[in-house]
Amino acid sequence: MTTLLTTLLTANALWAERFRDADPNFFGQCATGQSPKVLWIGCADSRVPGSVVTDATSGDILHRNIANQFHLHDDSVLSVFILLTIGHTHCGGTAACLEAAQAQASNSPPSISPVTPLGRWFAPPTNLVLTLDLETLPAVTHLDAIVEVHVKRQVENVCATDVIKGAWAAALGDESGERRQVWVHQWVYDVASGRLKDLSVSRGLKT
Repeated sequence: MTTLLTTLLTANALWAERFRDADPNFFGQCATGQSPKVLWIGCADSRVPGSVVTDATSGDILHRNIANQFHLHDDSVLSVFILLTIGHTHCGGTAACLEAAQAQASNSPPSISPVTPLGRWFAPPTNLVLTLDLETLPAVTHLDAIVEVHVKRQVENVCATDVIKGAWAAALGDESGERRQVWVHQWVYDVASGRLKDLSVSRGLKT
């Protein structure tokens, strides 16, 4: 563990030096505040770091959360222009929800108690899985299918919030065109290839 921590600290020092050499003012500008234009509603999975897979710079993207969920009471979209709902293949959270749905359908004991914080967090995607007709698909494709449907559901949740509807209404009534034009996009990250897949469904003021 000590070796791992030392490696992380050494890598951080080299990273900071590299950025400082490229732009001596970079960290000073970071220290004055942040105003990211993109909210990455992704997963806490260590294999899907949004800034890394998009080659973004510190301050470009605001990140969150576990299993790329967005709840209707969420107000964390107030200051961004682009919202990306990002699912990913080989997702442990999706696998847990599939297992929980299968257990519920067969009246078997769930592996994660629904009364625990994690069980409550996974309840919406688990309930979503129960609505899907997965029997028509090969078993090996079930997780990927759930990931895509789940991402689309999060877009629906984002677009149903008062803050997004309010932003669109404000932009629609702004003849100067200076109001925020907020767009919501759906992507899936393929862990095996390292590539992002655009699901080609975007929501904005004109859609």
